[in-house]
Parts: sequence; C-alpha cells; structure tokens
Amino acid sequence: MERKELSTLLAWKLKKGYKHLIINGASQVGKTWLLKEFGKRHFDNVAYINLESNLALKTVLSGGFDLNRILTAIQIETNFKVVPGYTLLILDEIQAMPEALTALKYFHEQLPDLHIACAGSLLGIALSKKFSFPVGKVEFMDLFPLDFMEYLDAVGEGSISQLIRSQDWLLVKAFSQKIKDLLRQYYFIGGMPEVLASFVVDKDFAKAREIQQNILRSYELDFSKHAPAGIVPRIRMLWQAIPSQLAKENKKFIYKALKPGARSRDYELALHWLIDSGLIYKINNLSAIQVPLKFYEDRDSFKLYILDVGLLGALANIEIQSILQDHRVLQEYKGAMTEQYVLQQLISLQKSELYYWSPGRSQTEIDFVIEYKSKAWPVEVKSEENLHAKSLRVFYDKYHPITSFRTSMSDFRKESWLTNIPLFGIHQIYNLVEEL
Repeated sequence: MERKELSTLLAWKLKKGYKHLIINGASQVGKTWLLKEFGKRHFDNVAYINLESNLALKTVLSGGFDLNRILTAIQIETNFKVVPGYTLLILDEIQAMPEALTALKYFHEQLPDLHIACAGSLLGIALSKKFSFPVGKVEFMDLFPLDFMEYLDAVGEGSISQLIRSQDWLLVKAFSQKIKDLLRQYYFIGGMPEVLASFVVDKDFAKAREIQQNILRSYELDFSKHAPAGIVPRIRMLWQAIPSQLAKENKKFIYKALKPGARSRDYELALHWLIDSGLIYKINNLSAIQVPLKFYEDRDSFKLYILDVGLLGALANIEIQSILQDHRVLQEYKGAMTEQYVLQQLISLQKSELYYWSPGRSQTEIDFVIEYKSKAWPVEVKSEENLHAKSLRVFYDKYHPITSFRTSMSDFRKESWLTNIPLFGIHQIYNLVEEL
C-alpha cells in the first residue's frame, strides 16, 4: 500500500532545521503503519515505543527529563541503539503520556539531529488539557483515510489514477464507465487501511463490511473509555444521528431531531469531543461570500460528516448491492454518500478549509465553498448525471466567480460560467483553478 504522505515524510527528513513531527489522525487511519514503513525505507533502524502500554518509560519520564536516562530506557525497550541521523524514533499513542510531549522540547534543544516522529489517535483531546507543550519545537501532519487516487493504486489500478491526474479528459471519457464502477466500489470499501488491505487480498465485500463494523464498535468503546462519563450518551446519540441528518434534503444539523427539546448547549461538549477525536467534520455555513471566508462563518449553522465514506455506509447499514448495482440508493439517500465522498477527498487535499452556503430561508444551497488564490469557489455535488445547477447559477449571478464548479457522474465539461468535474476527478479542482 502506498500513501502520498510518505513523500511528505521524506521531505521532512531531508529539510534543514526540521522539528520533531507529530502525526495527528483518527484511530485506525494508518499512522503507525505509515511511520514504520517510512522508517524502514529511509533509516538504518527504527526504534518504536507504544506509550499507551509502556509503563517503564512512563516511570523514567516521571523522574525528569535527563535525556541520557531516557535514551537508555528506549534502547533497553527496543533493543536498538538510538543514533542521530541513522535512527527514526517513533513514539506512538503519545497522547497517553503528556510527559513525552514535554520531553520533545529537550530533545529538540539537546539532540536536534535525532529524528523523532510521534503519532496520536486522540491527540486533539489530549491537547485540550493543560500541560507543558513544546510550543515552537514540533510540527504537525494530519493523516486521513486513503483517498480515491490512493485507493486506485492499492487495488492495482494505478494506470487509471495516473490518467485522471493527467487531466486528459478525452481519454478519461473512454474509460469513464470502468472508473465509475471503481468509484462506487470505493463508496462501499472506503479508505480505512485495514478494510482496504483485506479487500485487496480477498476481494470479499462481506468481510470488508465486517471489519468496518468492528472499527465502528471500537469507536463506540473509545467513547466509554476516553470521554467524560457524563457526555458519553450524547456522544453516541450525535454519532448515530449523522446518517439520518445527512439524508435530509436540508442537511443542516438539527439538534431537535435527536430528541424533542434538545438544545445545542446540551450537546456542545459531545460535539467537540467527536471533532477533537477526528471522527467527524463540522462544516459551517457562510453568512456572506467575502474573503477571508473565516470571518463570515456561522458556527451555529453547520453540517456534520464522519471521517470515511465506507464507514458511513456501514453506520447506515447500506447493503453492497445497493451501492454497486442499484443506483437508486444514491438518489434515495439524497446524495449523502456522494457528498460525504467529495468532502473526504477535498479535506485530504488540505488546501482550504471547507464551508457551505445556504442563505436565510432560501432553498438555495451550495454544498461546499472553498477559498483558494484569495477567491471563493462554489462546488455543487450531484450524485449521478443530473446537470441542473439552479443553486450554482444563483451563486454565480450574485457573486460572479471566475467559474463555478459542479461535480457529478457526467464527463468533464467547461462552459463560460461553469466547469463540470467528474466525481472521480474532484482531486483536480485546485489544479483547474491554477489554470484559470
């Protein structure tokens, strides 16, 4: 399996004046595998420590930050001599041991040539607590489930992913049906590494769904294990409600749909816990379209998505036949799967924060708005080949962007005011903006 972040990690290793690295991401998105694979490819040896289960190192760190003692303990635990420039030191589940985060400051000051890469599944939650954090001594990298291009590479369709990246839309059109079939396959499998690794070997959709259900169960266990007991029921209620909320025509999250009389303040802590854990994304509405968009976000009007389209299908119990064979499910589910897919691909590009636009009581809604090159770009999502773009036209007439983007199952098409990107090519949106 190949991850695009491997090249990011190599650039981190080679640059001058690097800082220790912390990889943040939800549980089971592949942080540990990524770091071990990177170490195997680019270092003489890898010293790996799981801080959640290593009591010996916790004892050492609680006694102070003498680096000689810490390195001796690490070498005893890993059976590797830690040599700056030759060893990659991996500190996994670093959120479980705040003392290790503090120790990064001393490593940076006293051993600047030692490459230390850390990973944390609930790091966002750990960072919300008060402790001594090595400000200015570390850098961050976010890791997400595999995107569609990585999926194609993993299932042996690398030539297809290269073709899409080339933006040779005429040649892409010749293979569009095959690519659409692969895209619907991705809707079911998603980008969680364990699910994909199983599917690559066995080509068994039922087994893939079983693994997805196990991942969902592990998340539910994390709620009870790591969240404050008082908000666990509300976390579960929010989490379980996301599929039905996305199925609505107006996908704005409504607290009263959870239970009669529910109020936002009752669920605020639960919502932030899910966001900080990396399990959900909160996309805010915009009160106006002016850059910077951040100044005009309405935090009380938002949509919620989960981290992976395959997990969304598992959470909603959508059957494999419905996604691969019966296109009606994508219409009956009112584009929720497709919107989740597009959200996931855009987030993985890490080019812009995402918003949506739904003014006042109007029926107009733009699914996503991105900010790039100091301009706002509307993105409307269509699940199949529906080419109506009424909301997009309203946006264009009101704000006059250079172009508007619609992504659908239709082929690439460029008009005076609208560019249609095939859903499987949504990764190219920023490249298309660069060409304008």
